[in-house]
Amino acid sequence: MTENPVPQWPVADFDTIRRLHVIAATAPGAARIGETVLDAPFERVWSVAQDLERTMPLWIPDIRTVRLIDPEPTGAPFRARIHGHTRLRATFDIDLAPGWCLMQSRLVLGGMAARPETDRTTRFAFLGGLRFPGARLLAPALRPFTGNPLERFAALLDEE
Repeated sequence: MTENPVPQWPVADFDTIRRLHVIAATAPGAARIGETVLDAPFERVWSVAQDLERTMPLWIPDIRTVRLIDPEPTGAPFRARIHGHTRLRATFDIDLAPGWCLMQSRLVLGGMAARPETDRTTRFAFLGGLRFPGARLLAPALRPFTGNPLERFAALLDEE
């Protein structure tokens, strides 16, 4: 009796940047995604990016404060309360892991992803969006008020 060989199934394994692009393409309100290559190693970039309470208000224009509800995230999703300069006041569920952060509240979706490009550079991506019908149509009108978060993050990284 001969054994049937196990079929080789195709594998689609995405890095964090590609995962963020998939979410941007499939989430109805994910209107803004961009990426850049930063002149800093991954460890330095991610240490600044994952310090949500301290650094997010410095590079995302509408965020005034971020307060972690579960100050000791253990790899499982946790929550944060975010207040903006406008009327944004929301509790976000956050999935944070090395090179990956996805945040969502009832009305807002945000994310960032990073991966080493070389040993001295890092590819970094940012996603922002609103979570309600028609949100993609509003994105162009809101863009002048949000600035370019990637440029602001790169400037913050230079200051650190």
